[in-house]
Amino acid sequence: QVQLVESGGGLVQAGGSPRLSCSASGGAFSRYAMGWFRQTPGKERKFVAAITWSGESTYYADSVKGRFTISRDNAKNTVYLQMSSLKPEDTAVYSCAASNAFPVTQSKNYIYWGQGTQVTVSS
Repeated sequence: QVQLVESGGGLVQAGGSPRLSCSASGGAFSRYAMGWFRQTPGKERKFVAAITWSGESTYYADSVKGRFTISRDNAKNTVYLQMSSLKPEDTAVYSCAASNAFPVTQSKNYIYWGQGTQVTVSS
């Protein structure tokens, strides 16, 4: 069992560059691909970014490509989402998750989820 805890959210001005962190405990973090998803009220959770267990490969939704960067530090059991050039439409609850299957762009392949952190982008 892996427990995931996100941090780093909050109120950010448009154009800002916050970094989200997701700390893992209770399991072999380095065995899992890790992903970030986001959700707004009344809408489905959407894929944002993912990274393989080694960090060798990364994947991004088209809407964030070139603005967000996912990375991980297996020694610290932490995955990060560096966000930049934020837009009001990036406002959402961001959740990290651990995957043991491919493709990592699909939420059904994730088995552990954090509780999420709210990111609100003001214009």
